[in-house]
Amino acid sequence: MKQNKIVGLQIALNILLITVEVHVIHVARMSDSKSIQMFPIGYVMRESAAEDEREPSHVVRIIIDSELAPSLVGIEEWSHIYIIYYMHEVSLDRSEWAAEGVLAARSPKHPNSIGLTLVELLRHEDNVLWVRGLDACDGSPVLDIKPYPDWGGGQWKLVREFRVPAWLRELNEDP
Repeated sequence: MKQNKIVGLQIALNILLITVEVHVIHVARMSDSKSIQMFPIGYVMRESAAEDEREPSHVVRIIIDSELAPSLVGIEEWSHIYIIYYMHEVSLDRSEWAAEGVLAARSPKHPNSIGLTLVELLRHEDNVLWVRGLDACDGSPVLDIKPYPDWGGGQWKLVREFRVPAWLRELNEDP
């Protein structure tokens, strides 16, 4: 009987040690990870969830968390803003991350499903922005907003001359 108790205690102790060891490994991996955490500041609201988000003429509302409404003061003085959002309806298999050219294309198939669109700011009222040209789906979480154009050192940062791949130039040529 005493031997059974000792064996039982040894098994329990081994299980406890294994559990602690696994927990320590898990904590070590978590602390070594390069993960980040973001929270939405608002959401995209379209007239209809069926609306084609690629249609640049559509006007879309961005509903900002009401607690953040004061952070929008002065935004109406800008004609254009960048909307940074999470593409919540895009699913990407990890094996696609290293696909050739994936980082050289404006496609939703990227390692992180983050969207960036330059939009025209039409109106600001309380915690709501009305914008034109946003290619985000209805319900997309908005991560941040940045005014355009940027400036630094007393100068506007505008790109007047740029290059694009030949295939894109061919796509945009008139037939």
